[in-house]
Amino acid sequence: MSVSRRLILRSAGALPLLAGPFGFSAFAQTAPAAPAPAEMPPVLFVHGNGDHAALWITTMWRMESNGVPRDRMFAINFTDPLARTDDKVEQADRSSTEDQRRELGEAIKELKRRTGAARIALVGNSRGGNPIRSYIKNGGGADVSHAVLCGVPNHGVYVSDQGLGAEFNGGGPFLRDLNEGDTEVTPGTAFLTLRSDGMDKYAQADGRFVGKPGTPTGVTADGPALKGATNLVLGAIDHRETAYHPRAFREIYKFIAGREPSRIEIVPEAAVTLSGLVTGTPGGIQTNRPVSGASVEVYRVSADTGERIGGPVHSSQTGADGRWGPAKVEPSWYLEIVLTSAGSTTTHFYRSPFPRSSDIVHLRAARPLGAADAGAGAVVLMSRPRGYFGLPRDIVLIDGKEPTDVKPDVPTDSVTTLRLPAAEAGRPVVAVFNQERIVARAWPASENRITVAELTY
Repeated sequence: MSVSRRLILRSAGALPLLAGPFGFSAFAQTAPAAPAPAEMPPVLFVHGNGDHAALWITTMWRMESNGVPRDRMFAINFTDPLARTDDKVEQADRSSTEDQRRELGEAIKELKRRTGAARIALVGNSRGGNPIRSYIKNGGGADVSHAVLCGVPNHGVYVSDQGLGAEFNGGGPFLRDLNEGDTEVTPGTAFLTLRSDGMDKYAQADGRFVGKPGTPTGVTADGPALKGATNLVLGAIDHRETAYHPRAFREIYKFIAGREPSRIEIVPEAAVTLSGLVTGTPGGIQTNRPVSGASVEVYRVSADTGERIGGPVHSSQTGADGRWGPAKVEPSWYLEIVLTSAGSTTTHFYRSPFPRSSDIVHLRAARPLGAADAGAGAVVLMSRPRGYFGLPRDIVLIDGKEPTDVKPDVPTDSVTTLRLPAAEAGRPVVAVFNQERIVARAWPASENRITVAELTY
């Protein structure tokens, strides 16, 4: 019997508590982490369509802040994270459901080997829930104690007799197979689904969010729920926030650990080490394939002006494995990370302070400068990877104004673009999302450079 509980979230866009410059305390003193939960299984995090492991950074920081050892967690990076148009038809730099199930199985085997655990917990967002369900149903349930499915389109983003080979078609064979029977979960594994109260763009009755305005999708806000699972509604959160919001963290942790987390805020470390992968976008397609020969420089910058404070604190070039780092920084530093690779736009990422270490600070070059950027002296992107911009739900300001390219109502946009005339290239641009504030410098587009103010929260 499905268990449902409605959890109202008054302001889903409110920034999570952080023991740092955005929260309740300063960095002068580092709070002790919570004691390790001895009985908690290792956790493997699974990203969604077109995404990468880095989206789980804040979730993993919160886990660590509650005593979960870093080496008891892993976030997979699918080689080709985008789904095929037709699951059974080869498509360059895209993956099938079977590709994802195979890669997930390999990651599960490795995490079990590394930790010595007999069973592990899986947590997936969006498309990441499909290989989780497929792996468990098709013989992997003995390996998995808990499965947490966050905003997963378990019944598709639409149901249609056309395009039945599409992975996200609820009428297609892939999802019909997963959902057959009186219960939609596999016995022996505890299932939790987390969903939005009407603000998930992939759980909407109207087809305008999947390119078919005015056409019924056959899917409702209840689409992510599963018969036989514990099904929770988190409130007015968006598709990605079902996984990455602090409200989602609370439920993920509580379900796996069997108790409330001792804290939601992220506890800063005294010293921070950052590293990650540089991955490519051949033909504009997001992949997690490593890029060799890419240059990565890290600068400390002023929180007020975005200007560099001294020379680079880190400089490296990627090898065949695509890895950059390690960079040692302070947990109070605002950063500029410069990515330069052949054939790509030189990208200047401006980031809020990293309160804790991470080895999944993955980098992809920003999109090429295109026709819409013609005549612009500088192009500045404000990007929110772990959620969308919800208007009027959130405070969203770039250069002192609410962006006009963010659609209101159901949150659908994670990037907004500011174009400046040539005379204004080089000046600071302030990006504000609720309580997170980043000051970036507008680099000249004439030098094939683009600026990204990348939000962490």
